[in-house]
Amino acid sequence: MKYSVGQEWNYKTRPIEANSTVTILKIEEYPKTGKVIHISISGLKMRNPDSPTGFAEKLTHIPMSEEALDKSVTKVYKENSKMPDSLEMDGYSTWKKEFDKGDAGVFAIPVSEIVSAMEKLIIEGDYTK
Repeated sequence: MKYSVGQEWNYKTRPIEANSTVTILKIEEYPKTGKVIHISISGLKMRNPDSPTGFAEKLTHIPMSEEALDKSVTKVYKENSKMPDSLEMDGYSTWKKEFDKGDAGVFAIPVSEIVSAMEKLIIEGDYTK
């Protein structure tokens, strides 16, 4: 298998985040969605009016299709970066409860597009989308 928990990957970033990376948190297989790869994204420069610096530097949990991740990543940056922390796993737990109820899904777009979409939601202050 190409991906394993703890790997850190370079990906096709937005121009302002050339050093941003993706870390693999968890890998699961579901009958309807196929393989779901849970990631965190660090090294971001997302505008966030609620942050003291005006920016968010990390997204702690993003569930992605393997196909979308395949189209995003470029090379392994670190083979065994780290294991998921409690904040990342809290995000996973929240997602899993909603996913099991049919109220949450899996991203099927490139990582850079996810970052842009999340930044837009943060700026608009609408976290329900």
